[in-house]
Order: sequence, then structure tokens, then C-alpha cells
Amino acid sequence: MGGMTDPSDTTAEQPPVRAEVHDDGVLVVTLDRPRAKNAVDGATARALAAALDRLDAEDDLRVGVLTGAGGTFCAGMDLKAFLTGDVPFVEGRGLGGLTQAPPTKPLVAAVEGWALAGGFELALACDLVVAGETARFGVPEVTRGLVAVAGGALHLPRRLPYAVAMELLLTGDPIDAARAAALGLVNRVVPEGGALDAALELAHRIAANGPLAVAATKRVAQAAQDWSLEEAWDRQDEITAEVFTSHDAAEGAAAFAEKRPPLWQGR
Repeated sequence: MGGMTDPSDTTAEQPPVRAEVHDDGVLVVTLDRPRAKNAVDGATARALAAALDRLDAEDDLRVGVLTGAGGTFCAGMDLKAFLTGDVPFVEGRGLGGLTQAPPTKPLVAAVEGWALAGGFELALACDLVVAGETARFGVPEVTRGLVAVAGGALHLPRRLPYAVAMELLLTGDPIDAARAAALGLVNRVVPEGGALDAALELAHRIAANGPLAVAATKRVAQAAQDWSLEEAWDRQDEITAEVFTSHDAAEGAAAFAEKRPPLWQGR
């Protein structure tokens, strides 16, 4: 749920979140409270939610990358702020405005250093994760008498073998990037300091694809685990039918036949 560190300096930095547009419609969202190890307070949560709203709202944006400044991804909830009643949750959207309501467009986490407690849960809410080789992931809430309620306790047993998930959740012990990759929680492990570049490479590859197809694919993949086998095909058709009759589908076929890059219009 929250950060298990007690940042030595939680002096407000402006802005707590930076959003920068890169080439090909990639929005890089940076948690920018390095002195607080990017721990999330209320202002940071609201700023992150606003950046994710921008990602979904602007047609020219195709993919988001979430990272942290200063060599740390995120230490979770800002405990000093929490003790004053300042909580890092956005109503209906969870921690950082992300964990309960991820954006409809793909989001790639670029993790360096610690992704701890709520920071790990932010990474779990992303679609892909790239980690520097010295990155560490953990949900140590139980060591502070808390529960990983921002997605850790819900998602880890679904994404890992039950015994492995329970070891992480009940001991609070962290794992390194190599172990996280072996467990399927991380897509790529790269040399320290290279996570953002590697995440951008993935993001640009995704952004080069048809935006309607990408969005529909994410919707199906996220929802399918809750569908019965009997309903799955019909539910999938409801989401994807308009993709196959879209301008972009015709453009994709024409570009292939003409051996040229497609010019997507998102319609």
C-alpha cells in the first residue's frame, strides 16, 4: 500500500510529476521527488492521474512510459505525508490514480533502484516493465503492520505461482530484477541506468502499430481473465469488430501490399 521508507527530506518539489512528449507519440511520465525517493503523496497522486488522463485524451499520444527521477522508481506511499492525513489515493482510481484504473493506452514502467510497496504496485499496474539490473521489487507492508491493498495482494497471486506470491506478500522480502524477470514480472533486464532507454524502445515499437488495434488488444487481454469460456469469443468480438472494419485495417493491408510504412489515422 505505502512506502516502507521514511524519506529524510520530503520537501515539496515542483512539479512532483513531469510529463514530456517524445517522438512517435510516446509520453514519458516521471515521478520527480528524488529527495523523497519518489514516494507518493496526495499532490503526486493527483499529478500522476492528470498525466495519465492526458495520455488517454490526446489522440497523438499512443503509449506512456512511467519512470522515477534520481535512480529510484518509487518508494511507495509517503509515510510522513500519510501521518498528516495526506493520502496518495485518488477516489475510484487507487494509488497514484493508477492502480485501480490504468489508462486505456499501453503503459511501460522503466524501473531503476527500488520499486517498493506502492512503488511495486504502480509497476504491477503497467503493461510492460523494463528494469535496470540493480532494481529491487518488494511488498514489505506486513513488516509495518499494513497490507498491500494497492494491488499487491490482489495481483501477485494471479500473476505468480501461489507459493511464490505468498512468500513475497507474507515475508515482505524483496527480489532483484533477475528474479523478477524469471518470474515473469519484468520483460527486460538491462544494465543499470538503461531502463528508460529500453522502455522507450519498446514504447516506440508499440506506437508504430495501429492505435485502434493496440487499444482493443489491451482491452481484451485485461478483461479476458474474468470471462467464462462460453462468453469469451462473443465478448472479444464486441470489442474488436470495429477494428476490422476501420480505415486503419484497410491502411495496414494496403501498406503491406505496397511495401511502405502505414499511415494510421486512428479511425
